[in-house]
Amino acid sequence: MIRIVPRFQRLLAGLLLALATLAILPDIAEAQRRTRSQPFPTIQAAPFQQRSFPPPMPMLPEVMPPETVQADVSTRSVAITSSFTGTEIVVFGAVDNSRQTSAEAGIYDIVIVLEGVPSQLVSRRKTRVAGIWLNTSYVTYESVPSYYAIASTRPVEEVTDEARLRGNGIGFDHIPMIPSETSRPMSEAELKEFRESVIRLKNKDGLFVQEDYGVAFIGRSLFRASIDLPANVPVGPLTARIYLLREGQLLSRYIARVNLEREGVERVLHTFAFSHAWWYGLATVLLAVFSGLAAARLFSRSPG
Repeated sequence: MIRIVPRFQRLLAGLLLALATLAILPDIAEAQRRTRSQPFPTIQAAPFQQRSFPPPMPMLPEVMPPETVQADVSTRSVAITSSFTGTEIVVFGAVDNSRQTSAEAGIYDIVIVLEGVPSQLVSRRKTRVAGIWLNTSYVTYESVPSYYAIASTRPVEEVTDEARLRGNGIGFDHIPMIPSETSRPMSEAELKEFRESVIRLKNKDGLFVQEDYGVAFIGRSLFRASIDLPANVPVGPLTARIYLLREGQLLSRYIARVNLEREGVERVLHTFAFSHAWWYGLATVLLAVFSGLAAARLFSRSPG
């Protein structure tokens, strides 16, 4: 029986491992040589397909909201009494979405028309006949405003064109004054003369008023105008029309109303006169008779 000392066991194991390594070294070298001699496989990429994208959306211009005008009057009702000596109407407002940067920019024009109730009017012409002035001809107009005032940021002829002024009844030359069918036929020159006479007399009485620079901006959008009502203004509703224009183009308009009403004794007498005309006439005659008798009695001389 052979006994192997542990020391020699380790030596023998190392020797066997070395022999095994030497045996497989040629195979490893051959495998490496073959691997190096073979070309590396090439990977063929798929052809690049360019994706089509939709064209970009065009940039839309920024839409600015339209400019509009908002306005009001200082008072909606004016009381007409025996002590009425006239009053002032203030029209004020603002331009919504205003583009101007200051009051002095002058981008916008404001035109304000304050108009009374249209009524029938007769214009007569007096001619001297044999040293006496007589009414020889006349024209009856169906509807003429009882009151007409116009205020603007500058002369209306500079604000917009003639067609737009005529279409909106802006200016003395465009007040609708149509002769009635009962008037006798006249030439254009005669009708023009009568029309100018009516405007001149109304202007003299303070019932036709025009202020070319009567509207003022007090900010980039705020504006105001003052319009005087004379003591002889006819009682009734007034309509205020406010126009907003830019470069001659009408952008917006607004309508406000003012009512002139009789108050106190004047209202009572006016209502009584129109409701009971016969009794009102009788009362005025009796009052005149008694007043005359009282005056005669008071100032009569005593017999000497």
